[in-house]
Amino acid sequence: MGLSWVGQLIGLYEIVLIVRIVLTWVPHNPYNPAVTFLHKITEPVLEPVRRVIPSIGGIDVSPIVVFIVLHFIKRVFI
Repeated sequence: MGLSWVGQLIGLYEIVLIVRIVLTWVPHNPYNPAVTFLHKITEPVLEPVRRVIPSIGGIDVSPIVVFIVLHFIKRVFI
């Protein structure tokens, strides 16, 4: 019961990652405060993964790796 908030937080972060991924497919203003906020909270997680696993054929796979890790964390700790 005490760890349910961790699962909710991870779920919220997954939604934020999905929004960030969708923004790469649609035109948007990179200076919009909401977009800037999304980058601020996702880049610290995505950037280290990008250093270890470079893009494959021009496709950034770091969000996929982060989703897998988050899923693993939810399964093990919750």
